[in-house]
Amino acid sequence: MATTFGPLPAPGARPFIVEVRRGAQVESRHAVAAVVVDAAGHQVAGWGDVGMTIFPRSSNKAFQALPLIETGAAEAAGLNDAEIAMACASHGGEKRHTDTVAAWLGRLGLDHTVLECGAHWPYHEETARDIARAQAQPTALQNNCSGKHAGMVTVARHMGEPLQGYVSPDHPVQRRVTAAIEDVCGVKIAADAYATDGCSMPTLALPLNKLAQGFARFITGQGLAPERAKAAQRLAKAVLAEPFFVAGTGRFCTAVMQAGRGRFIAKTGAEGVYTAASAELGVGIALKALDGTARAAQTALGGVLEHLGLLDEAAHEAMRPHVEPVLSNWRGLRVGDIGLEPRF
Repeated sequence: MATTFGPLPAPGARPFIVEVRRGAQVESRHAVAAVVVDAAGHQVAGWGDVGMTIFPRSSNKAFQALPLIETGAAEAAGLNDAEIAMACASHGGEKRHTDTVAAWLGRLGLDHTVLECGAHWPYHEETARDIARAQAQPTALQNNCSGKHAGMVTVARHMGEPLQGYVSPDHPVQRRVTAAIEDVCGVKIAADAYATDGCSMPTLALPLNKLAQGFARFITGQGLAPERAKAAQRLAKAVLAEPFFVAGTGRFCTAVMQAGRGRFIAKTGAEGVYTAASAELGVGIALKALDGTARAAQTALGGVLEHLGLLDEAAHEAMRPHVEPVLSNWRGLRVGDIGLEPRF
């Protein structure tokens, strides 16, 4: 069995391709734009239109959590690593996730009804079945963004601001988040770059290369004010210490960080986005599957991490089921696979 993913083509103006293969034929091809940038903004590698404007969606939740640390709200609420990681999470809605958010809100004298993210069935299938078997309905706790929203509520409570409407772009909580993103990524968010995410919070469109630079600055602290760099370090520490709470059982964000054993952080976003950052190399990574396909983004991230030399043999094998998954039919027969387009 091969010990590498890829290899990727040489960096250039064309995106690279993730293939879905059925039998001996290529069934689908997904183009991916990706970029690796250092904290100073120097491009280390890039494929495709690296200046394209995208919505990071959930991939920049760590940026959105900066005010939770900077305002002192996390310390005042006594948040531990798991809870801080939950503020950066797109979790699967497992019991450990929902119990953590419920206990956190309970210490503030609040419950899930304060969260303005809406409810959806857990991504974790067995947990969803448990709820259905109990003839119950999911609440906002099962929403994959409930930890991020709990963080926003914690900031509002700590700062003496209204809890209702904390998702509004004009709320002080969101103004702090926008300012943090602008500072970390070195951009000014235009009025037409605002949109609404699935959890009702603002999502702000950014150039792909600026998103990557933001993660380089976040992971290294370079170019950030001391207090912001310290807050970023605290968030990264929590995410690396508790990767389960960032995603959960069988989820790629958790698996890739566990496999990396502290060499990088990584976070998915809807519509085929992935970000990552390595303090060891001092770089940030941002990529976008142009057709919005999550399976392509996972394979692409494995290829970029491989290109940067951030994966040892054990990491390769731990990540392989996610990066080069085997496709099986309903009888369990292998019918194909997914991987980077062969170049040699």
